[in-house]
Amino acid sequence: MRPFRVLGVQQIAFGAPDKRELLPLWVDLLGLERVGTFQSERENVDEDLLRLGSGPCAVEIDLMQPLDAERRPRPDTPALNHVGLWVDDLEAAFRWLSERGVRFAPGGVRPGASGHLVCFIHPRGSETHPVSGQGALIELVQAPPEVIAALGAERPEDD
Repeated sequence: MRPFRVLGVQQIAFGAPDKRELLPLWVDLLGLERVGTFQSERENVDEDLLRLGSGPCAVEIDLMQPLDAERRPRPDTPALNHVGLWVDDLEAAFRWLSERGVRFAPGGVRPGASGHLVCFIHPRGSETHPVSGQGALIELVQAPPEVIAALGAERPEDD
C-alpha cells in the first residue's frame, strides 16, 4: 500500500529569459495576485509567486527566470518548467518512491520557495533509478494540515 496520497495541484511554474515578459498576461490580463518573490543562487532562479484562487487549495503560479543565463539549471528551459503536487506525507513519498526506482533531483527533501518542504522527481531516469518524469520536472510538496483537511484526504495507515 502506498504510504502517502497525492492530493492535488500545488503549483505550475513557467520560465522565460526575463520573467517581466510573463507579467502582462498573468497579472495585468488574467488578474492573478502577486504574493511574493523567491531567489536561489543554488537553483539559479529568480521568481515571482502568484496566486490563482483563494483559501488553502489556491494554486501557486511561479514566473521564473535564471539569475545567470550562462549557468545551469535554466528555469526558463523548458518554458513550462514544472508542476507541483500536494502530498500528505512527503518524507514517506520520497522514501517509498526512491525504493521503487524513482530518480529525484539532487538536494532531497528541503524547504521550497513557499516555505513548504519539497523534493523534485527528475525529468530523466538513471541506470540505478530509471523511473522519472520522462522529460517533465515534477515537484512534490508537503501539504499543510489545512490543505489536507480542505481536500478531504485521510492519511492512509502505514503498513
